[in-house]
Amino acid sequence: MPLDEAIAVLLAKALPKLPAESVGTFDADGRVLAQDLVSGLTVPPRDNSAMDGYAVRAADCAASGAELKVTQRIPAGTVGTPLEAGTAARIFTGAQIPEGADAVVMQEDTTATPQEGSLGSVRIAIVPAAGQWVRRAGEDVASGDVVLKKGERLTPAALGLAASVGFDRLQVARKPRVAMLSTGDELVMPGEVAPDAMKPGAIYNSNRFFMRALLRRLGCEVNDLGIVPDDREATIAALRDAAETSDLIITTGGVSVGEEDHICAALQSLGELQLWSLSMKPGKPFAYGSIARRNGQGACHVTGLPGNPVSSFLTFLMLVRPFLLALQGATRVAPEAVKMRADFDWLRADKRREFLRTRRNADGGLDLFGNQSSGVLTSMVWGDGLIDNPAGRTIKAGDTVDFIPFASLLG
Repeated sequence: MPLDEAIAVLLAKALPKLPAESVGTFDADGRVLAQDLVSGLTVPPRDNSAMDGYAVRAADCAASGAELKVTQRIPAGTVGTPLEAGTAARIFTGAQIPEGADAVVMQEDTTATPQEGSLGSVRIAIVPAAGQWVRRAGEDVASGDVVLKKGERLTPAALGLAASVGFDRLQVARKPRVAMLSTGDELVMPGEVAPDAMKPGAIYNSNRFFMRALLRRLGCEVNDLGIVPDDREATIAALRDAAETSDLIITTGGVSVGEEDHICAALQSLGELQLWSLSMKPGKPFAYGSIARRNGQGACHVTGLPGNPVSSFLTFLMLVRPFLLALQGATRVAPEAVKMRADFDWLRADKRREFLRTRRNADGGLDLFGNQSSGVLTSMVWGDGLIDNPAGRTIKAGDTVDFIPFASLLG
């Protein structure tokens, strides 16, 4: 199945959406907004100064060197009196522009002359334009504006915007509850077996580490079920139990067609299975299904990922990540590729759509990691993104390619 078609099928299964809950704005980073955020005020509420300096009437400064009497001092948080013709007001960043003033001259363009018993005078070294260094009322937000839309994934900047219009709590989708498990009798955990004590055929379980980190970056509540042996009954029991309290179960390994691959058979015995042989490299084996909960509270989604670490990593990024975002009601779930120049040759066209691990170089192009095998996890550490290469396409140095930065996939 083509990858885009598989993603569309998967997103259509992201139902029902997770319910909303109220959280403090401080704690909402990365969460998906469950309702439009409408401002009840204008920001800024009044014209204010963008600089420390002097509020003036531009007409009083028609020639450089104009000298004006300073009649008031306006710090941020205070309101001055109307500005009379021929005078200036000492003003500070964020302070409200006094009535009558129409420009601000920053203090670097002035010379102040203090006088005992008064605020003295100021010489204006430039000819200011009306509106100079003035932040207009409502230039950021107008009352009634939808400042953040339902389905947006909240960023630090979005939290600041929400706070700027008075929201200390936000309605967001509940965190996805995800159970994860690894399958494979060959798997051992770092720290439990020393490298020099590894049995022939044994490998450390790297998938468990990056999978848990990826899920936490997406804001999921993670239930790590550890390693399940290559046994059908043990696999069935693990999936059945996890389905009761999870929105999604993620498995790594055991989704191919070998005699020791039990995920698909276990899913078929418990519920619905859709197994996709994806036209994707790396990452061909991928399974999706669902298990009805014994308590009658709907069904739990299940995704089966390949066991090879790069395949597992990439199928998570390209399929599971958008599914989890869609489950939370996010409106933007797909990463955006940028056009870049390839500084290498890739002359082995594949019948599947390829994701090549690459890194940006100092010349503004892309370098290719030498070993693109699905088991070489160092490629994911060395690279800072992926080339999304269509099936059947070769690449020559100088060609324009679609590059997806990891920064847009790992947050």
